[in-house]
Amino acid sequence: MATKSNVLLVGSGGVGTMAAYNLEIGGLVIVTAVLRSNFKAVSENGFTITSVDHGDIKGWKPTNIINAVPTAGKDKKPYDFIVVATKNVADVHPTVAELIAPAVTEGHTTIALLQNGLNIEKPIIEAFPKNPVLSGVSLIGATETSHSHVLHDDPDELIVSPYENPNIPNEVSTAAAKKFAELYSASGKVDCEYNENVGFVRWRKLVYNACYNSACAVVRMDTSRMRMYKFPIEDVVRPLMVEVISIAKAAGHDLPEGIADKMINADPELTFFKPSMQQDIEKGNFIEFENIVGEPLRESERLGVPAPNLRMIYGLLKILQWKNMELKGLVKLPVTPPTSSSL
Repeated sequence: MATKSNVLLVGSGGVGTMAAYNLEIGGLVIVTAVLRSNFKAVSENGFTITSVDHGDIKGWKPTNIINAVPTAGKDKKPYDFIVVATKNVADVHPTVAELIAPAVTEGHTTIALLQNGLNIEKPIIEAFPKNPVLSGVSLIGATETSHSHVLHDDPDELIVSPYENPNIPNEVSTAAAKKFAELYSASGKVDCEYNENVGFVRWRKLVYNACYNSACAVVRMDTSRMRMYKFPIEDVVRPLMVEVISIAKAAGHDLPEGIADKMINADPELTFFKPSMQQDIEKGNFIEFENIVGEPLRESERLGVPAPNLRMIYGLLKILQWKNMELKGLVKLPVTPPTSSSL
């Protein structure tokens, strides 16, 4: 029997938990899951999962559960893959690169990013130049409704692509991406696609996340009410989407006709769905706005595409983030804001 791949999962919320479960039931992987707020609950009772793909699962645990990212060493088998499914809060430490650094074995570990946003791969390649990096776009609908309880109500679709790393041969990254797609598909329960044009998929998802997600976070209104009231869509959401579509086109990704209407109506009308950034704002959590809004905005400047609405929503999200940082003691007044992520 072939040796199973050794996988470390960082970020076991809804998306990460379903990734861990799917990988393990495929039979080709041993998962070590890093749990934080839900460590005690899962240790005692395992996960309770209601899944559209896998059915009802009670008491399931990954092969190994730990409460901190482990340190790779000579006495431990190196991780073949590190799957990152945490929120990507690029402006708050520890960053993703800082978080996973202890577990990365140089030249061996492939880092698979199952996160939202644009250019999320670049700081990882900078930190780990000799490791393959995979760009993964997850189209799943999965929420950790309470500690150790996960509702998975929209099918698991994962698109995986190698991300160009100038320090290693393309065939190495390509082989790693195809291997991960094989591991993720082994359960036979999900749709995992190897696709070298993941940039197109990321821009398509940004039409929702950089616009709807952001607007809902700023005004704290769910998508159903926005659609019922109509003017929030026409006055705020649609103008943002038009800008993102224009930036994507300038970047070489011509998105399909009608993509704005498709994203506006993506959520069932009577679910009163709150997108992830709105949920995080209401919970007092940091938001992952830099990669979701900041990076598209920086692309607009690089490409010379006007994006005044996107700039405004970026500024409002940054205000919310800094208010939260001050509440949590990360900002002390008086303060000079850093310029590293500023526009």
